[in-house]
Amino acid sequence: MNRRHLLATGALAAPFVLGIGRRAAAAGTLKIGYQKSSTALVLLKHRGWVEQHIGPLGYGVTWAEFPSGPPMLEALAAGAVNLAFTGETPPIFSQASGTPVVYIANSVPHPHQEAILVPAASTVTSVAGLKGKQVAVAKGSSSHYLLVAAVTNAGLAFSDITPVYLAPSDARAAFQSGNVDAWAIWDPFFAAAQAAGAKVLTDAAGLVPNHDFYLSRRDFAQANGPALDQVIAAIQAIEAWVPQNRPAAATEIAATLGLPQPILLASFNRATYGVNKVTPAVLADQQKVADTFYKLGLIPSPVNVTNASWS
Repeated sequence: MNRRHLLATGALAAPFVLGIGRRAAAAGTLKIGYQKSSTALVLLKHRGWVEQHIGPLGYGVTWAEFPSGPPMLEALAAGAVNLAFTGETPPIFSQASGTPVVYIANSVPHPHQEAILVPAASTVTSVAGLKGKQVAVAKGSSSHYLLVAAVTNAGLAFSDITPVYLAPSDARAAFQSGNVDAWAIWDPFFAAAQAAGAKVLTDAAGLVPNHDFYLSRRDFAQANGPALDQVIAAIQAIEAWVPQNRPAAATEIAATLGLPQPILLASFNRATYGVNKVTPAVLADQQKVADTFYKLGLIPSPVNVTNASWS
């Protein structure tokens, strides 16, 4: 079955021929960063498919879990991981800090997998109603950008709300205890809060594309293109498998993530699937993110996203 899997998915790597014209550096260990929202990577870790894809190149694999994208990209900057999975905002902050981050691949848009929530008993019924309210959000996360876009779309200035910058676990505690009025968050935390009664003010549809990205450092990517190529092939394979096997996929990793199977299944059911080569249009969307955060004074200098492009 492993041989059939490799033969069936090998052709999927064609759009990501990162190693053409270059020799890989001496094979070693590929260190992958992931988070609970990166369910494709969690499934791959559980199944060993990445190891199957890059083992023939002489690489081993280690895995490191992070609570969100920003600390993962701090680890990328330090060389503690070589491949990272985040939403659209963390690479902007990383590039602004001087990390030579590069975009290896991106997910298709999945705007229904992050939202701004209020407690079941809240009287707030629209984003405009958040004026003067405290909103929990992970600083530099994809939901940070959703919050900015949603507030602006509602006719408010970002200064009309009070962002409370918290990691997802701390934000969940603050939200459940009533210490914040709303929470901007992504799946599967979104699905868990919704199952507990939280109400959705808006998801990202019509506001932000909500791409996820697979990222590396430029020096590592230049030296290890063929290995990254094979990791993307493994990700494409699992992204093709999950839509046909959602209940089984949710059951497989529920215990690993510490979440009930129905919550994961709710997340899988509203997800979109697919991993693509990064295009100029996607980079243009990322430039809008960078420009927005610079105008808000949340990054110290302008960022040119094309400087982080990779071919």
